[in-house]
Amino acid sequence: MIQSMTGYGKTELLLPTKKISIEIKSLNSKNLDLNIRIPSLYREKELGIRKTIAQALTRGKIDCSIYVEQTSDVTINTINKEVVNQYMGQLKDFVQGDDMEYLKIAIKLPDALKVVREDFDETEWQSIADGIEETIVKFNKYRLDEGASLAKDILQNIATINALLADAIAIDADRINAKKAKLKKALEDLNQTIDENRFEQELIYYIEKFDINEEKVRLENHLNYFMEVINEDASNGKKLGFISQELGREINTMGSKANDATLQQIVVKMKDELEKIKEQLLNVL
Repeated sequence: MIQSMTGYGKTELLLPTKKISIEIKSLNSKNLDLNIRIPSLYREKELGIRKTIAQALTRGKIDCSIYVEQTSDVTINTINKEVVNQYMGQLKDFVQGDDMEYLKIAIKLPDALKVVREDFDETEWQSIADGIEETIVKFNKYRLDEGASLAKDILQNIATINALLADAIAIDADRINAKKAKLKKALEDLNQTIDENRFEQELIYYIEKFDINEEKVRLENHLNYFMEVINEDASNGKKLGFISQELGREINTMGSKANDATLQQIVVKMKDELEKIKEQLLNVL
């Protein structure tokens, strides 16, 4: 079952002192292009996050973001004794007074208080790591759902090409016979004696230039192979892209050999359906 290159997953965690939001989203890319945005507190875990995501998500321009919203005050303000003492010493040089008055002034000056940040909590991180795994599961489900929608459209395009190929096969025999009859009539109108054996040889050589039997067989084989690959368990957009190139090659050759207005119209319709397939495949994983 094919998967879409586009994906989205989000998980929210409620921890004792904070709310964590984990979001993973992706767009089209030939290779894995991974961008991670996380708070500085968890920066040491970035390589682990990259490894986890890279193993689970093979392709796409992927953004992973972890947002933290504090739900309680976890920072502690402490007196910066060294700075306060320096302020008090400078105040004594300016004005006479007792230490308590100096302290009241100094404690209000810049950098008199320092903030003690929280330490990394391994237990808390394990909850976040589990949340990342859960987000990946949601992300992959989104890709599968989008892939199912893509597959429905692509299979309809393939069915249309198959139907057009059947039309081409149906008119091909009449097309060749019409060419033979037209050539014979042209020679008869000349009212000249001809060598029948030589005529048959030349006719065969001429008709071979317009013969599309090989193209019909190869096109049918490529269509069948396309169906096999799109129904495989693993999503392989690159392989489907290669097969679509082969489909285009056979359709183009068929058009160049057509020499018939009806067949050329069929070829144009095939090309139109194939272009729709190629556009859809750009978004297949």
